[in-house]
Amino acid sequence: MTTETAIQPMNFLGKRILITGASTGIGRACAVLLSQLGATLVLNGRNESQLEKTLSLLDGEGHHVAPFDMSDIDNLCGWVKTISKQQGYLDGFVHCAGVQITKPIRLFDQQFFDQTMHVNLASAMAITKGFRQRRDKNKPGAIVFVSSIAGLIGQTGNIVYGTSKAGLMSLTRGLSMELLRDNIRVNCVAPALVATEMAQRTQQELNDMQYQHILDQHPMGIGQPSDVANAIAFLLSDSAKWINAVTLPIDGGYLAN
Repeated sequence: MTTETAIQPMNFLGKRILITGASTGIGRACAVLLSQLGATLVLNGRNESQLEKTLSLLDGEGHHVAPFDMSDIDNLCGWVKTISKQQGYLDGFVHCAGVQITKPIRLFDQQFFDQTMHVNLASAMAITKGFRQRRDKNKPGAIVFVSSIAGLIGQTGNIVYGTSKAGLMSLTRGLSMELLRDNIRVNCVAPALVATEMAQRTQQELNDMQYQHILDQHPMGIGQPSDVANAIAFLLSDSAKWINAVTLPIDGGYLAN
């Protein structure tokens, strides 16, 4: 057995990862999986009781709950630096936090736009700003943003959300080049419909025919949070050390339609 094949690149022992949106859905699935792979986690979300529930599901010790509102953009950078100082060096972060509200263009207003862009896009920039400061460039860092196929296709009533998620894809490409000098890789995943609380809300906002139309566009059925978490763990890991600036659709064949 060679030295290279003996390495276990999906081993996260000794690595500390920040996960936003860790209280439910994809964020919670990421936390569970990464803890099983040996990572020490900092769990972020607004609902502390749900974060504590996520914490109870994790393997290992040393994990930390850190509630914070992603819409508080001006203080996010300082918050990340404080987390690093108090909990220890961050090797990576996953940005799962997001909001999705179905609204046609006739109901568009500035408050709706600002809220969506702040939580889905501006927060990613602010966290990255804090993450990259005072880093040891000999230690590789990795960032994974959770976008959506809504950023790649057109969806009625979902244009602001789709715009924010397309922005995350563009942000991924720009940051991947800017942060090369900091030894940080930046990638992105773009899930289709996944069985989360957000998907349940989407179903409630649509009539049966509209929701069935969405289901029909998923030839492999809707996804599970673990399907997305598996891809995120790969992109964070040393297995993906030569992958940068990529947006990976995780869509059950949706884009093949």
